[in-house]
Amino acid sequence: MDEHAHHAELLSSFLSEQQQIFDTSGQAIYAFLDDGCIVCNKKFAALLEYSSPEEWAQVPETFTEAFVAPNSQATLVTAYRNAMEKMVGSTIQILWKKKSGGTIDTSVILVPIIHQGHLFAFHFISEK
Repeated sequence: MDEHAHHAELLSSFLSEQQQIFDTSGQAIYAFLDDGCIVCNKKFAALLEYSSPEEWAQVPETFTEAFVAPNSQATLVTAYRNAMEKMVGSTIQILWKKKSGGTIDTSVILVPIIHQGHLFAFHFISEK
């Protein structure tokens, strides 16, 4: 199995395990394994004006290029690196890019979580 197929399988398994959180949380949520393996709940897709989590996940650009306003990119990348390298969670302020071209200001809780030996970044987003 190639790496992309393996990551897709991991993402599906992760979503299955966390489905109740994705479906019932009052917050927008997404999980990130790598640029090709992302999953979100309906609330996060709607927040960024996508019709579904599937449409959101199919955007071909890199995650930060597609979804994060330029002045928030370094903040999100630093928090992600701290989660992945130091196992440190963060609460950060992020300005997201909407599909329509606008932006939305949010507070993000980012936590590292291990699933089947792979480290995911789990994000909980609240609109400000």
